[in-house]
Amino acid sequence: MKNAAFSMEELFRFLDAGVSAFHSTAAAAAILEAEGYVNCPESAAWELAPGGKYYTTRNGSAVLAWRMPKGELTGWHAAASHSDSPTWRIKQFHTEDGVFAKAEVEGYGGMIMPSWFDRPLTVAGRLLVRTGSGIESRLVCPDRALACIPNLCIHFSRDLNNGMKYNPQVDLQPIFGGKGGSLKDVLAEEAGVKAEDILDADLVLATREKAVRMGLNGEYFMSGRIDDLECAYTTLWGFLQGRGEEEGRGDIWVMFDNEEVGSSSRQGAQGTLMADVLARIEESMGVSREQSIRARTNALVLSADNGHATHPNHPEKSDQKLPVNMGGGVILKYNARQTYTTSGLTGAAFTAICEKAGVPVQTFANRADVAGGSTLGNLQSHTLPIPMADIGLAQLAMHSAVETAAVADADAMVRAVAGFYRVHLRSLGDARYTLE
Repeated sequence: MKNAAFSMEELFRFLDAGVSAFHSTAAAAAILEAEGYVNCPESAAWELAPGGKYYTTRNGSAVLAWRMPKGELTGWHAAASHSDSPTWRIKQFHTEDGVFAKAEVEGYGGMIMPSWFDRPLTVAGRLLVRTGSGIESRLVCPDRALACIPNLCIHFSRDLNNGMKYNPQVDLQPIFGGKGGSLKDVLAEEAGVKAEDILDADLVLATREKAVRMGLNGEYFMSGRIDDLECAYTTLWGFLQGRGEEEGRGDIWVMFDNEEVGSSSRQGAQGTLMADVLARIEESMGVSREQSIRARTNALVLSADNGHATHPNHPEKSDQKLPVNMGGGVILKYNARQTYTTSGLTGAAFTAICEKAGVPVQTFANRADVAGGSTLGNLQSHTLPIPMADIGLAQLAMHSAVETAAVADADAMVRAVAGFYRVHLRSLGDARYTLE
């Protein structure tokens, strides 16, 4: 991948592969392995060498890669994204109503519920399987349509097109076939295990549509899970492409889990994954407490999560004085409540980095009368107080089962993040950076 050209086809493969947070993490780990990064399980002792390339995972659904500093530790560059997307979590394998085989689900994250109706769906995630020596995880995602969530026909709901309040316990329960079918048996066969050896599972519904270009000139693309796998892949590519030679600086790329439900898990941004890895790196280097604080001050984290493009049919939902367009470059996100962590200082630093890389930057802020969302940056700062900027790419239909984004923006993010990892950024005091 080093010095290779960015490819939309590879991004599409990552989007298609990331049918669950576990699959996203496995796909990212495979890329890191191919690039020479050495797996360091959290439960093992680490032997870290100056300039070495390593990665670790947590819960099989979050992954963090890093390049060891050379010489005395002076600072950090990091980019963070997330592996999960809004979907439906399977609560139990099997229920029946006398006609259909079912599996009860509950909502995961704030999805657009109607977008899940009448689509061919499969099941993705991991099975926890009994072995001769204990328990092991098996990833599963049968490559066929296993289920659908049937809409209520217009004849039974004459006001359907005038707006409907959906009850997920009633309206969004999928069918898996006729009476007598067993999802557990199908997944056991997929995993090559006996059904009785499946002790537990973490499973979600996944769309069957593949990522595809869209538009008269192929300028857009559509896929499930664009939020946030587009940022995950493009920041990973930028991380691998953009190794700087600055003495003493360490580089980090991390993809957290559970952003869509608040990031409060041990594998989420409010967990200790990044702080724990930094502590172990610093200990291996013999870094003092003072050196640690200085290095974390002389640092910048890019919290990368997609943002809302101005909608073509509803421009009034956005601040029309700050339009955000698909194809307009990387988004820099601001919020007065700091649910986006960008400050004037970190925004200026990122803008300057993008200028050096020749990447256009768009400013995103919600209307003053609309409450904005949050992302992983401000939550990560609870455990790791490093200066941060919230960035992303513009998309339409965020949290739909299938979303839309721009081809040009994916390339822009790669170039911006690669430029970020190449630049020598140094803090000269409060609110002062040098960029070389």
